Amino acid sequence: MQEYEINNVLGQYDITVNSTRRTRGAILCDTDRGVFLLREVVTSDSRVPALFELYEHLGRQSCMQADFPVKNREGSYVSVTEEGGKYVLKRWPSGRECDIRKTTELLKASGNLAKLHILMQKELEHEACAAVHMKEEYIRHNRELKKVRRFMRGVSPKGEFEFAFLKCFDQMFCWAGAALELLENSGYDRLYAKSIEGSHMTHGEYNYHNILMAQAGQPMAQMTVITTNFEKFRRDVQVEDLYYFLRKILEKQGWRERLGDNLMNAYSAIKPLTEEELEYIKVRLIYPEKFWKIANSYYRSNKAWISAKSIEKIQTAIRQTEEKERFLNNIFSFHL
Repeated sequence: MQEYEINNVLGQYDITVNSTRRTRGAILCDTDRGVFLLREVVTSDSRVPALFELYEHLGRQSCMQADFPVKNREGSYVSVTEEGGKYVLKRWPSGRECDIRKTTELLKASGNLAKLHILMQKELEHEACAAVHMKEEYIRHNRELKKVRRFMRGVSPKGEFEFAFLKCFDQMFCWAGAALELLENSGYDRLYAKSIEGSHMTHGEYNYHNILMAQAGQPMAQMTVITTNFEKFRRDVQVEDLYYFLRKILEKQGWRERLGDNLMNAYSAIKPLTEEELEYIKVRLIYPEKFWKIANSYYRSNKAWISAKSIEKIQTAIRQTEEKERFLNNIFSFHL
């Protein structure tokens, strides 16, 4: 985004901008009315009305803090540049990202997710899009994994990445098959139908980057959790968010059993987890999601050069499989 575009957009609001600086995919603006975040609208036009309706709903709840968007002088949440670019300006709360090394903050974030899910069981005037049925998703992912294997077998000469992938493929595909089999014999169909029909919504990307902790230095009980970036929200089984949060944290924490158990307990203390939801989390954790993502990224990339980071990622995914298996065995009594 060029400087003149920034000025063009910010000029559409009743604020005086003192300074701006670039941050992850956005512009932080220090103004006479506090700090705001200017971000390009990446949500499809059909989803934008539901997104802002959701923000308005959450804004009416005194117990929920978020990066609420503000309207421009024309009364619209979306501001358009002369070149046709679309942007949204959001109030940016004071705080820092949730620290994954601090268990107390992670527990606080897990409880916040439960509160958020209770508030996000609401039918909106503008219908939110629904998530794909997980069985369809897993069948497609498994088909893609086989396609990547077929391609790699034909690669010559093979590099370190291809050798690592092919060596562990059978083991990982076994995990994928086990997840699909458990899914087909679970109560997922009922849970999914209930969630879609009841307009249960997920955040869609509930990770530590999108969780701010305010009032740093205060006792944990007084610390406020602020949820940001709802752009990927959708109607879905709500514990999808909890699964995603757990996986992202546990991958970085060596699949610590006590931590994972405590995070689920912190959520369940506010919004009790049903047997079907626990079964859902188990199935989701069994599927080798990270392995599939690495394979998918490889297949869509320039294969003439594989970065050291990609090799490191697949080696990490393989190494963590044993840690995850121990976690699943001790927490969910599952053993492959």
